[in-house]
Amino acid sequence: MRTFRHTLKEQNILYIFVAVLFLVGVIFGALMVNALSLEQQQDLGRYLQNFFMTVDQNETGTGAAQSFWSIAGLHLKWVGLIWFLGLSVIGLPGILILDFLKGVLIGFTVGYLVGEFSWKGLLFALVSVAPSNLLIIPVLIVSSVSAIAFSLHVIKNRVMLHNRVNVTRPFARYVGLTLVMCLLMLGVSSFETWVTPTMMKWVTPVLLETAAVPGT
Repeated sequence: MRTFRHTLKEQNILYIFVAVLFLVGVIFGALMVNALSLEQQQDLGRYLQNFFMTVDQNETGTGAAQSFWSIAGLHLKWVGLIWFLGLSVIGLPGILILDFLKGVLIGFTVGYLVGEFSWKGLLFALVSVAPSNLLIIPVLIVSSVSAIAFSLHVIKNRVMLHNRVNVTRPFARYVGLTLVMCLLMLGVSSFETWVTPTMMKWVTPVLLETAAVPGT
C-alpha cells in the first residue's frame, strides 16, 4: 500500500496532464456541435428518433449476453490499445490522442443532447452517459498514466542512459494494473448491459414527445 501511494505521488503531474487533456477533449467535442450543418443535424435527429423508439419498445434483457460482450469488447479494446502503445516509445502520442478523442466523444454526445433537447437531453445524458463514464474515465486515465509512466521508464533507462536495467518488475506491475482495469471495465459493461437500458427506458417516452428532426 505504501509503494502504491508513493507511485501515485510521483505520477501526480501525469494524472493532472491526462485529466486536463481529457477535459479539453470534452470541451472541444461540445463546441463541435455548433459546427454541424443542417443536413448533419437532420441525420442525427433521425438516428436519435429511431434509437429512442428502439429503446422504448425493446424489452429489458433481450439479447443481453450478446450486448454485454459487444460492449465489453469495445471497452477492453480501448484499454488494450493503451497498454500496447505504452510498450513502445513511439506509442506515447497515440495514448494522448486516444484520451483526447474519448473526451471529444463524450463532450459531443452530451453537448448535442443538451443542445437539441434542452433539459430532457440533459436528463437522458445523466442516465445513459454519465453513470458508466464515472468509472470509465478514471479507468482510462489510470491506464493511460500507467502506460505513459512505463514508456518513460523504458526511454529513460534503456534509450537515454543506455542502462541494462531489469524491467521485469515494472512490466509485471504494468500488466497487473492493466488486468485490474480490464476487470473494472467488465463491471462497467455489466452495468451498461443490464442497468443502463432500464434507466433509459424511463426517460425515452419524454424525449419521443419532442424528438422532431431539426429543420423539418
